[in-house]
Amino acid sequence: MSCCAPGVEAAAEIGRDPSAEELKLASRDLGDGLYQTDLSVPGVHCAACIRTVERGLGKLAGVESARVNLSTKRVGVKWRGDAPPPMIQALAGFGYPAHLFEAEQDKGDPELSRLIRAVGVAGFCAMNIMLLSVSVWSGADAETRQAFHWISAVLALPALVYSGQVFFRSAWSALKVGRTNMDVPISIGITLAFSLSLYDTFHNGRHAYFDAATTLVFFLLIGRTLDHVMREKARAAVRGLVRLSPRGATILRDDGSHDYLPVSEVEPGMRILLAAGDRVPVDGMVVEGASELDCAIATGESAPLHVVPGSALRAGTLNLTGPLTLAATAKAQASFLAEMVRLMEAAEGGRARYRRLADRAAQLYSPVVHATAFLTFLGWMAATGDWHRAIGIAIAVLIITCPCALGLAVPIVQVIAARRLFENGIMVKDGSGIERLAQIDTAVFDKTGTLTLGRARLVDVEASDEAMLAVAAALAARSRHPLSRAIASGLDSGTPIALTEIIEQPGLGIEARVGGDSYRLGRSEWALVDGKLGQGTVLGRNGQFAAGFMFEDTLRPGTADALTALQGQGLGVAILSGDQPATVAATARQLGVEHFEGALLPGAKVSRLGELAAEGKRMLMVGDGLNDAPALAAAHVSMAPATAADIGRNAADFVFLHESLAAVPTALAVAREAGKLVRQNFALAVVYNAIALPIAIAGYVTPLVAALAMSLSSVLVVANALRLKAGKVTKTASAVQSEHLSGPQAMAAAE
Repeated sequence: MSCCAPGVEAAAEIGRDPSAEELKLASRDLGDGLYQTDLSVPGVHCAACIRTVERGLGKLAGVESARVNLSTKRVGVKWRGDAPPPMIQALAGFGYPAHLFEAEQDKGDPELSRLIRAVGVAGFCAMNIMLLSVSVWSGADAETRQAFHWISAVLALPALVYSGQVFFRSAWSALKVGRTNMDVPISIGITLAFSLSLYDTFHNGRHAYFDAATTLVFFLLIGRTLDHVMREKARAAVRGLVRLSPRGATILRDDGSHDYLPVSEVEPGMRILLAAGDRVPVDGMVVEGASELDCAIATGESAPLHVVPGSALRAGTLNLTGPLTLAATAKAQASFLAEMVRLMEAAEGGRARYRRLADRAAQLYSPVVHATAFLTFLGWMAATGDWHRAIGIAIAVLIITCPCALGLAVPIVQVIAARRLFENGIMVKDGSGIERLAQIDTAVFDKTGTLTLGRARLVDVEASDEAMLAVAAALAARSRHPLSRAIASGLDSGTPIALTEIIEQPGLGIEARVGGDSYRLGRSEWALVDGKLGQGTVLGRNGQFAAGFMFEDTLRPGTADALTALQGQGLGVAILSGDQPATVAATARQLGVEHFEGALLPGAKVSRLGELAAEGKRMLMVGDGLNDAPALAAAHVSMAPATAADIGRNAADFVFLHESLAAVPTALAVAREAGKLVRQNFALAVVYNAIALPIAIAGYVTPLVAALAMSLSSVLVVANALRLKAGKVTKTASAVQSEHLSGPQAMAAAE
């Protein structure tokens, strides 16, 4: 599912930088003059790299923001202007060569293959040098010891020259542009250990540290490989989603001919032939045919959905029974499936408080460690006058203080938490949302479409004239509001009505002109001149009553259990709705919620959230409609169902695929567990450095022991984070999953 235009792909194939025009073609238009370009930056591998890239790109004229995804080595750059900023050239100047990002489609993992080969070479060399060292440690005679040292030197060369280039290349890229990263002190430590050992070998010394240098490379590569595997494993869900997108589509031309186009070349308006058993390539609308669709990936429902002409289809859903002709309504990179992929990839991109702390620590690491190692060398030189011993201790300081554990403390937990939530049908838009969710003390819900299914049914109509019902049906057909959809489906539109000057006012209703008359369908206080709050949904003609409508709705599955679970965890629960106060009160009584308000406009919801925040409340807002988007953005953290309006999903931090509200207590439980593990990881990293550094400075640690200790700290952090994956979902979520097939389960079946 590439977002690159054909010319851009060709530019990548021949190895040249794309032109400004090609870059713009490859960018996503976000509206209001804002574009996003996704670049692949293979050299990014640590928090310091993230900071350098994001700050550097942020200084370019026209760039509004830059966000790095460490797992995918992907940088999303949002910019404004007629032409894209020189992003690729700027990254090359920072020491990070880049090219346009292309999502993988069953490609291999060359980076993993390279790391495995490097680990193999380093492991072979280290183990053989260790075997030779046993004889030296056992008291071999001078001639044997010298011969073994030379053999060890020869064996160490492949480990440094081939395996060590993983670190050397990164360090050199940083140094040549006047900066440092975590690989600089690692490279210095490896080089100094080998050089000191080679010096001792030339001068018939009793000790050499070839074993330490090669073992350090070996263990560092193991840690980097495990980190890579962990991130790729966490991204398995993303790869599974990508596989659900067909590589191409059969296009029906105006002359009746058929063409097969790559999915990246499908444009809105093109007609697509979809056979039974095919997946929908892009978002579209049925124009001919009828069929049953498996929409589990979008809704979590196992029951097939019947579609007919006029039905909207989402990319990735599976056509089960009959052939369809659909009209594309979006490009591949703007379709539902692409949005789901971006939501998963965005999970690591959030800048949570703990992660920013890790970034600052990584920023200070290189100068602090270099200074500490240099002062250690000077101190031991002044105390003993033995430069050989002083260098050995300085090398140990460089090695043992590698901040791998600190760098992994937050991202590993967030990646695993995001995967765990995805397995429960919950998409994470921002990794920082996981931290913020763990902090909430109040859950605030919208009513229609959130606590209820939003599938209102028209039960009663009052009209001044039958002709007014046709106007109401025509107006309702132009809106996505649940009540408008109920009116459109419940009324016979009859003769088509010509509407002009159509405008939808979020939270109020929809208005248009028919001939010389102005019609408004929505809230009575907005649609009628003398309308009063609480009169329900009406049709106003030139400000006068023309028709009134009554509806009924049903609760989402598991709503009562979910709210009970939240209250049982000590959270306050409230309902803030734009619906009529009487309707809201009835729902609140049914659910046992004491705090509720109705008839709130979007601005009033935001104001009410502001008042609660001023009282010290940290709120989770759960909503779905256009009128909820400001409140979702204003809350401490927010969630929306997958059925929400696009702007609502974009404003939310989490999107849940199931119909059940069990997703809310499930997400809260995972977030709280993740927060606990993050704090434990930081404690492990801090305690390790607090103990290891003084011991190394005191001269009690050899370079070999330092390499082992540093690797062990990283393993401990990763192992602690993995405990999150082993946990169980909440009882409420388990019950829901037994009733509904989730999107991830459908994806697994497809794989």
